[in-house]
Amino acid sequence: PLGAVGILHAGLIPLLVFKLKAELDEIQELILDTLSNCLHVEASEALATGAVTILQEKLTHPSVAIRSKAAWVLLEIGTHPEGKGLVCEEVIPVLVSLLGDADPEVQASATGALMFATIKPQGRFSALGAEAIPPLLKLVAEETSKARLSAIKTLTMLAELPEGRKTLLDHTDTFQQCLNDPCEAVKRAAKIAISVIKWKP
Repeated sequence: PLGAVGILHAGLIPLLVFKLKAELDEIQELILDTLSNCLHVEASEALATGAVTILQEKLTHPSVAIRSKAAWVLLEIGTHPEGKGLVCEEVIPVLVSLLGDADPEVQASATGALMFATIKPQGRFSALGAEAIPPLLKLVAEETSKARLSAIKTLTMLAELPEGRKTLLDHTDTFQQCLNDPCEAVKRAAKIAISVIKWKP
């Protein structure tokens, strides 16, 4: 954490973001790791330098590690109030496409980033528009999926919209299966999801 604060105080964030564009893949990985640690502390400088746009491009990079780390950095950005809006506007469709990525780490990072982006109402509308429900349900149904918990939480937020609830009413059995999961957090999240989906105004 002290190192991250040092990098922020030295004003190195804009330079790191800029270097993401052209560095070798292994250097890009190191930059993404560094940004992730720094953004855990503070996000405004990265947002001001257009990091979201550059990270969005990295989400479709041929390297699994870079795709995964870029999604993870966007997840960190999404934990900050000012970052959520930007992720909503620009990145949600790409994150949704990564839910079907062949690599479980990429799926997990993308689902986590999507979870934070859908905390805001506009993020939920964007996710519904990008047809996030089918791939998220697929991740919930896969017992070995690293993204399972984030997927359940994201679907719970989408169920707060009438359109989302209507779609998910046909899939409560997917969440019912999670009630027997060995992981306590998954059980709890599934229980909440079912109650939100079945809620009647």
